[in-house]
Amino acid sequence: MSYRSRRDDWGSRGGWGSGGGGRPSLKGRQPGERLRKPRWDLTKLTPFEKNFYQPTPTVLNRSPYEVEKYRTDKEITLRGRNIPNPIQYFSDYNFPDYVMAEIRRQGYEQPTPIQGQGWPISLQGRDFVGIAQTGSGKTLGYILPAIVHINHQPYLERGDGPIALILAPTRELAQQILTVAQDYGASSKIRSTCVFGGAPKGPQIRDLERGVEICIATPGRLIDFLEAGKTNLRRTTYLVLDEADRMLDMGFEPQIRKIVDQIRPDRQTLMWSATWPKEVRNLAEDFLKDYIQLNVGSLSLAANHNILQIVDVCQEIEKDTKLRQLLEEIMAEKESKIIVFAETKRKVDDLTRRMRREGWPAMCIHGDKSQQERDWVLSEFRSGRAPILVATDVAARGLEALIER
Repeated sequence: MSYRSRRDDWGSRGGWGSGGGGRPSLKGRQPGERLRKPRWDLTKLTPFEKNFYQPTPTVLNRSPYEVEKYRTDKEITLRGRNIPNPIQYFSDYNFPDYVMAEIRRQGYEQPTPIQGQGWPISLQGRDFVGIAQTGSGKTLGYILPAIVHINHQPYLERGDGPIALILAPTRELAQQILTVAQDYGASSKIRSTCVFGGAPKGPQIRDLERGVEICIATPGRLIDFLEAGKTNLRRTTYLVLDEADRMLDMGFEPQIRKIVDQIRPDRQTLMWSATWPKEVRNLAEDFLKDYIQLNVGSLSLAANHNILQIVDVCQEIEKDTKLRQLLEEIMAEKESKIIVFAETKRKVDDLTRRMRREGWPAMCIHGDKSQQERDWVLSEFRSGRAPILVATDVAARGLEALIER
């Protein structure tokens, strides 16, 4: 089949959401209630390719001892059948030139454990669950296979939706993912966009209507666009659920289920999570088929042993004094940065005002701030111009992106 051939037989007679027009009141509505689940007929769906993995002799000829030693040293545990050997070095696999060029530019020496074991699974077209802590390299772990997957599919035609869909819980994480997708997709002309609430819809709609191969989205905003007929998921064959545990904590399960209903059932699905509670396991059982579970590190919640963590249990009335002492101690050190987490938006605002009155260069972010203001505050924090950041848990994941200079 020509890679420019048009795919207009979707094997379904179900609806894809309503057309445009005025939007009724959302009062009393359930997320995505106007979306109808297509009646999928797998015999009529146009086949697509998803297994691109051709292991090199180096990988195939590694002894079971070498493979097991690598997995043990990297704290990799696996569940599933027919698990491929890991890619321990970039030279172990014939990655496309456009991928290797960016890897060299970024200065990576070897794959992280989640990448080394995850890439062979993903490139085989298998479903899998990856469980690893933040900073493990999981974003590239699913972006690289997504790019290879997209480059083996027919070109988008007018009116087509994305080939790869990545769902994320927050705007900040979605924007971090977009940066990686753009870095690695630019050389092969793969277009990406980011769809999230708290920002104008117009530019996001224009990106979708022009056509993008990769769409990174928060569930709520994507549901809005699907219901309004601004995009569709007919061409989506590669689905990623990033920070699945966090999305469930934030109450996104109904939206996620509505979105997944719109995607052909023979898709490839990858789920990523920092923890493995019962709710995430249930989601995996519902969405993934014959999947491999890949875990790096412990399955139980534990403190990061690479970070010195000091816990000071104190009374409520002692907190202000102790915080002031900490600020004085830490800010006396050169090029220090501080993140202060508070439970509520009101507390974040109150703490920031008091710090600034006392002369501390503090700024804050939380869910009531506009996207433009949040981006500016994070930029000031990264640059060191505002070295104290006060935040709700909107910034609790992806801290490596907040503190990098």
